[in-house]
Amino acid sequence: MLRIIAFCIIFLSVASCKDANETIVMNDVNSQWDKRKSQDFQFDVSDAQSPKNLIFVVRNNNDYPYSNIRLITRLEHNKKVIATDTLNYVLAKPNGEWLGTGFGETKETLFQYKLNYKFPQNGTYSVKVIQAMRRNVLPGIEDLGIKIQNVKP
Repeated sequence: MLRIIAFCIIFLSVASCKDANETIVMNDVNSQWDKRKSQDFQFDVSDAQSPKNLIFVVRNNNDYPYSNIRLITRLEHNKKVIATDTLNYVLAKPNGEWLGTGFGETKETLFQYKLNYKFPQNGTYSVKVIQAMRRNVLPGIEDLGIKIQNVKP
């Protein structure tokens, strides 16, 4: 019992630590990502002059049927499209072992989207993501998110 309490205290202290240099926005996909449903992420940029890393966070479970994931993304500011990208990320090794980290069935993997990116100006930005896989409803993706990280000089 003492071990469980100690584990909970350590877990909560680690989980409550937030890095002031990064923002994470997550969406619950609920293991049923419809191809027609865009995952939208909004975030504010108040220091456009300093470069940022944009990193996708993908949490998948063993129900995910592929070793990769294809995404189509749109970066927007004031409803104006700044960039559209088609991305392919690898989620598993050739032997089927998931590449992500985590305990149990759910694995979390980080994928670079834009590195050292300088936003054109301060304001609210959005990233819209749709899945571009062969299935209309994609099972096994639990959460999708984006991490906006200040680049350290």
